[in-house]
Amino acid sequence: MNPLAVSLNRLQLKNPVLVASGTFGYAREMAPYLDLSGLGGIIPKTVTQQPRIGNAPQRTVETSSGMLNSIGLDNDGLETFIEKHLPYLTSLGTAVIVNIAGKTIEEFVQMTERLAPLSGIAALELNISCPNVTGGVDYGTNPEMAFELTQKVMAVSPHPIIIKLTPNVTDVTAIAKAVADGGADAVSLINTVQGMAIDWKRRKPILGNVIGGLSGPAIKPVALRCVHQVAQKVNIPIIGIGGITTFDDMMEFFVAGASAIQVGTTNFFKPGQSQNLLQELKAYVEHTNLPSITSLIKTLELPTVKKC
Repeated sequence: MNPLAVSLNRLQLKNPVLVASGTFGYAREMAPYLDLSGLGGIIPKTVTQQPRIGNAPQRTVETSSGMLNSIGLDNDGLETFIEKHLPYLTSLGTAVIVNIAGKTIEEFVQMTERLAPLSGIAALELNISCPNVTGGVDYGTNPEMAFELTQKVMAVSPHPIIIKLTPNVTDVTAIAKAVADGGADAVSLINTVQGMAIDWKRRKPILGNVIGGLSGPAIKPVALRCVHQVAQKVNIPIIGIGGITTFDDMMEFFVAGASAIQVGTTNFFKPGQSQNLLQELKAYVEHTNLPSITSLIKTLELPTVKKC
């Protein structure tokens, strides 16, 4: 029995360490830095139905303990992804989770149907939370729309479905409950937090799109809060994302309620860190004789709070 194996409903992973969409390219770029086959799964950059040129430059800004990005889902479209990138990804010996985004429910459904018969895909991750585009993000901020989208995609997909949610809402648990009710296998928490950067001397925003998504260690407290809140209220597996750089970061997400994690911004400055984290996790499990990594999930002990 593999003590690192995790189950996200229909999606079975050999270990809980994944790499986040948009931070790992199509994996070819990262091959010199780590053993890709060892990862629990790879999530390549978001794919849209038609090619997108993305947002105007400047697209990234380094910030204190993180970065802002406003890429705008720049990609070559679904057909090019299927032809050029999917064969390589599915040859790597690990789970491939295809991240897709659409402007309408019909686009999400059409993309799901196109991917349905293709072999080697472990799951789909629906990006309904990118803050740098118009359209699909609306589904991540409205429970009714999130439910409808999830239900219609589930009706046509043979693959497990993960919904990637945004923290840029009043109550993230309401959105998580909606997609769980719609049949989603799991949720990914969180996508980036909206922010901006200003060049005060020029009196201009630095990003070409003005607003971007903040990621990296700076958002870890927000991500942990979201994972904890969803784990308390919604009975659906969670993939934790947001500022995971160290072994302790990763373990905090497990204890908060995540069944798996995604390494994101860290890939830009420590491209082999996901493998390092996996090795540290293996060593911990062996040292402590832990029967299963799942025994750590949602073990946070909360204090008794007296109301005034």
